Amino acid sequence: MLDAIDKLRNLMVMEEGIQLPTIVVVGDQSSGKSSVLESLAGISLPRGWGICTRVPLIMRLQHHSDPEPELSLEYNGRVEHIDEDNISEDIVNATNLIAGDCKGISDTPLTLLVKKNGVPDLTMVDLPGITRVPVRGQPLNIADQIKDMIMKYIKPDESIILNVLSASTDFSTCESISMSRSVDKTGERTLAVVTKVDMAPEGLLEKVTADDVHIGLGYVCVRNRIRDETYEEARTIEDRLFESDPFLSKIDKSVVGIQVLADKLVQIQAASIARNLPDIVKKINDKLNSYLSELNKMPKKLSSVAEAMTAVMQIIGTSKESLKKILVRGEFDEFSDEKHMHCTARLVEMLNKCSDQLHECNESDPKSNFLKEEIAILEEAKGITLPNFVPHNASLIVLQGKVRGILSIPIGFVEQVWSYIEDVVLSVLIRNTENYYHVQLSARRAGHNLIEKMKERSINWMAEIVEMEKLTDYTCNPEYISEWHRLMTEQETFIKKVLHDYLILGPNAKININVEGIGMVEVGGLRKYPHVLLSQAFDLKMRMTAYWNVVLRRLIGIMALHLQLSVSNLVNKDVEIEIMNELLGPSHGGGIERMLEEPPSIAVKREKLIKSIKKLKESKEVVCKIMDDRFTHADYLV
Repeated sequence: MLDAIDKLRNLMVMEEGIQLPTIVVVGDQSSGKSSVLESLAGISLPRGWGICTRVPLIMRLQHHSDPEPELSLEYNGRVEHIDEDNISEDIVNATNLIAGDCKGISDTPLTLLVKKNGVPDLTMVDLPGITRVPVRGQPLNIADQIKDMIMKYIKPDESIILNVLSASTDFSTCESISMSRSVDKTGERTLAVVTKVDMAPEGLLEKVTADDVHIGLGYVCVRNRIRDETYEEARTIEDRLFESDPFLSKIDKSVVGIQVLADKLVQIQAASIARNLPDIVKKINDKLNSYLSELNKMPKKLSSVAEAMTAVMQIIGTSKESLKKILVRGEFDEFSDEKHMHCTARLVEMLNKCSDQLHECNESDPKSNFLKEEIAILEEAKGITLPNFVPHNASLIVLQGKVRGILSIPIGFVEQVWSYIEDVVLSVLIRNTENYYHVQLSARRAGHNLIEKMKERSINWMAEIVEMEKLTDYTCNPEYISEWHRLMTEQETFIKKVLHDYLILGPNAKININVEGIGMVEVGGLRKYPHVLLSQAFDLKMRMTAYWNVVLRRLIGIMALHLQLSVSNLVNKDVEIEIMNELLGPSHGGGIERMLEEPPSIAVKREKLIKSIKKLKESKEVVCKIMDDRFTHADYLV
């Protein structure tokens, strides 16, 4: 099982967010971490003043039957075979290559493989010792950097924390204890090893028995190897110390000595791997399936112009169908949560708003300046004619003034509509071309250029329609005559009231009269005009009132029909023609060929997915083999 986990670690499966069971060695600076690891591995590690461990040192210990040990260092994608005599110097040189010659730290790991007779089968990660004050050559925030690195390694639930404590310290004040308790509150995955017991034997039994700091996996007390002692001599001295020292001899033999520590770590490690292995298998499968699905959703890498052309036609076909649904048929299942893309409803809202503006503007209010404008125009349009006829040129002048006054409203409507349609069209095109960078650029330009053309065409068309309305007052709508007759029924009554009130109330009285179909109007200023002129002005007002309603309805209806036709042409033919011209035309031609070149973002993503899938497939083979071996072994036992 340990071999399988080590293979997964070598495959760097942790880069895919899959945590592996790991023994993480932490401790305050000078707590004796290096001595403990040396005793477990039977080798010499770098010693010296300041931080000796400046990168995560992954120590892979493997029992080796051959009397000749095999040692190697792995870092930055290279493997160096080293000998036992120079191991400390080689680790320092490798560390300098990773973290620099200064005294800073790096999160890039260095792996030390030790195959040696008698060592326990263990994999541990040794981290920099916790320090508080930076020394010369170290960053001012070195303490925070170290803490961040330690937290990264001890936070996962799969990590076993080996907390190295000096016997002479107060355990409750150790920074390493505080950090481990912050991520492992119950202590169920923390084991403490107490070093330098020969320097502070008195009271040690009470400290490890009381367990005031909640070490769930227990304590192991060890004596550090001193100076030139061999590992065998150190073991003998350690055994004698725990047998003879008046304080240390009282500690239970099941929690003392390097051998006990080695055995305990092997058991804890095996249990952790067995417990986490099924979850690791599931996570590998889930990640692999997710990456395979993501890779399959990516566009096929195009290898020929024919394939590129086929992809373009599919993009155009998909875009046209989406635009037909949302702009023509009023279907919005593709964008159910995006009301902005429910196009037919939004277009109707814009049309209704334009209609309201036309009906509510000053030109459409018949009460405004009642009859005064008509009288002024009639006086200027009079000629040598019978006095009781309304001159035709007078009605045209009134009409042209009204039409000029509303011109900005339909033009504004056209601009608003095409601005909205541009947003919709570009959204659809960008969505359907997101995996084809060069086509997306061409589609964006094509969409923008097409909308600009159609907007200009609509504005010119609308200006022409308005100009037509100014040219003559004509309608074959029978409602005009009936409405004019209805409004004219009170003509004589109105004029009599105006003139009668003038005689009774005098020239300065303010008079309001309710006119059928018009509403309450102020007529005080009309009393000075003769009956004939008032009659002509009233007739002209009612003609224009009845006709203006026809004009507004005609404008709104024509705008709606023009909008439908324009959108239909846009969707059914214009978009396709514009995009193909953009891709194949002289200005930005070569777009089809450029599709064979993947954009950098897609290429990087594809390469990353392929590497991750390869890594996870290899990892899956590793874990499947160990799972098969476990089941086979279980069947054999049965």
